[in-house]
Amino acid sequence: MNNPNQGKNCVLSAVDVEKDYGFIGGVPIEILKGVSLNVYAGDITAIVGSSGCGKSTLLHILGGLDKPTRGEVKVNNESFSSLSEVGICEVRNRSIGFVYQFHHLLLEFTALENVAMPLLMRRDSVADAEAKASEMLRRVGLAHRMGHQPTELSGGERQRVAIARALVTGPACLLADEPTGNLDKSSAAGFMDLMFQINEELGASVVVVTHDTALAAKMHQTYRLDDGKLSLDS
Repeated sequence: MNNPNQGKNCVLSAVDVEKDYGFIGGVPIEILKGVSLNVYAGDITAIVGSSGCGKSTLLHILGGLDKPTRGEVKVNNESFSSLSEVGICEVRNRSIGFVYQFHHLLLEFTALENVAMPLLMRRDSVADAEAKASEMLRRVGLAHRMGHQPTELSGGERQRVAIARALVTGPACLLADEPTGNLDKSSAAGFMDLMFQINEELGASVVVVTHDTALAAKMHQTYRLDDGKLSLDS
């Protein structure tokens, strides 16, 4: 059988990742148990599982926001375990984008300023940062809302700003944690349409953590996290 990923670049991988949180009666509380995962260029991957099963913990480890107790995570073949905290931040800024259920936009700034922020943090010029932010807002359909603050935007529009902010650095992979959990059905459907559009136009891989099985069914592949173990969902 031909391997559909043959010749494709692996942009994000986890090998035997385990995560413990404290002890009960001298026994470690195991959240993740030997999780392995490969995300290839252009993949749209869902990770499903019940509430509290460790999906968000896994996503944070994949994005370098948390460290595994054991195991290894690589982004574009670069291991987080070999990097300093500063190095991890640099890789994260360069190669990983994040979208959360709650947009986490800075309320005192405009949509344009929010999207430009990651570029300014890596010391791009203001002119370049705003030009790239403007183009990304246009891509997500918000060219007419650049000067508006988050409080002046709908929930769906705020989530689109968050997507633009996550993508403006040109990451290899976008990580989304329950991104439609705070949206109505229409906005949630629009969000997923946009994800597939972005995937096709920009080639960014996407990993979505969700408990919504209908949403997960639309992805290229779906993994299930159960009792700390990850497996392909049949």
